[in-house]
Amino acid sequence: MTAYVNRPLLYLSQHHDAMRCRFLAQQGWKLIFASSQRELDALAQDTQPISGLLDIHSGFSDAELESFEPWLAQPNMSWVATVTSKEALSDSARRLLGLHFVDYYRDPCDMSALAHSLGHAVGMVQLRLEASHPPTPASGLDGMIGNCAAMQSLFRGIEKVSRWDTPVLIAGESGTGKELAAQAIHRASRRAGQPFVAVNCAAIPPTLLMSELFGYERGAFTGALKRKPGRIEMAHGGTLFLDEIGDMPLESQASLLRFLETGRIERLGSTESITVDARIVSATHVDLDAAVAAERFRGDLYHRLCVLRVKQPPLREREGDITLLAEHILNNIRSHSPDHIKGFSPAALRALSAHDWPGNVRELINRTRHAAAMCENGVITPCDLDLQPPPEIRPQTLAEVREAAELNAVKEALQRHHERLIDVAAELGISRVTLFRMMREHRLQVRKGGLGMVCLQG
Repeated sequence: MTAYVNRPLLYLSQHHDAMRCRFLAQQGWKLIFASSQRELDALAQDTQPISGLLDIHSGFSDAELESFEPWLAQPNMSWVATVTSKEALSDSARRLLGLHFVDYYRDPCDMSALAHSLGHAVGMVQLRLEASHPPTPASGLDGMIGNCAAMQSLFRGIEKVSRWDTPVLIAGESGTGKELAAQAIHRASRRAGQPFVAVNCAAIPPTLLMSELFGYERGAFTGALKRKPGRIEMAHGGTLFLDEIGDMPLESQASLLRFLETGRIERLGSTESITVDARIVSATHVDLDAAVAAERFRGDLYHRLCVLRVKQPPLREREGDITLLAEHILNNIRSHSPDHIKGFSPAALRALSAHDWPGNVRELINRTRHAAAMCENGVITPCDLDLQPPPEIRPQTLAEVREAAELNAVKEALQRHHERLIDVAAELGISRVTLFRMMREHRLQVRKGGLGMVCLQG
């Protein structure tokens, strides 16, 4: 469990619970005590996020509770209350609870749950402060967002290839946003004002792919009631984006290669040749080199398509971009949905960063939409994202660090000196008696005959 050391907690009570104080201190809270308005006013003002714990029924009158409101309303504070019973709350206390508190507990309460709510309160403060001081917009290109080195490299690559009119292959896993990259290339090219026509080669049945790409004349086949131009013809003057080109059937690959070589097509059912001027941008999640070697993809077509190449990084390799993208996606959702959604909890942001994202950006979009619909109190949790909270790691104490360093030093010296204890003690600058004591404490033994060291440590 993570220990957040020295998180400030203002504990406002006339009878501070000693057991509760010890527990919260062990959880990493730095307790600041006050029992009256005068003591509150004597405290130094702080601008960092602070949790507050108010023991409402510890002896405060309604007038005293009302006098605390300036502190309860501070933008850098978020409060949790403890009460003896809900029924015992006065109208004044109920009003304050509704306005200024994120949670409350009946005494005696579960201290672990109380500590969790106090941590949630800090997260709420952070969200409020971030909302009032928006972060610097992420750098990006034409709707694509990313600050990581991999995305900056992609942006530079897009800018370079957009200057040329030769075919481009975008390689990347499914869901990484390859079509966005293709659109960025198109809009940065000299063809920007012309059509951008996208074809998903994996989504069209093989029996229909040829008619979709090349079009057909009336009567070319059953159901062809009128002439229809194909996607290639529709892209004349602009850019033809062939998504998931690696899934194109071999028989269709031959026809596409012929168009790339001649710049001309024939509609199905026609003998008339039509000239088409379109730049080809293709994308694939398939390893085309391996597909060519396995004869699942034509080598000559591959070399025609892959004159220029850019790589779309998977989301798991975009260090620092995951939470950036999640916030951007949530902002877009908020602009078209009820305004009760405040943001992600700190635990949700940690869960987002810890997830492996096999579905990449598409998965992130879907999880964020799901979470926005499912969250109940306006703050998205790991549960809303359908993610497990990452395991929280407790930082080592100084004693544990020293013990680990001592154990490693002894073990490494034993290995270097082939367990000659006199030499080991000399290197470590200790007596043999001290060395024996250390080995006993760490449950290290030297095998008889010098056959190696045995660590009995469980």
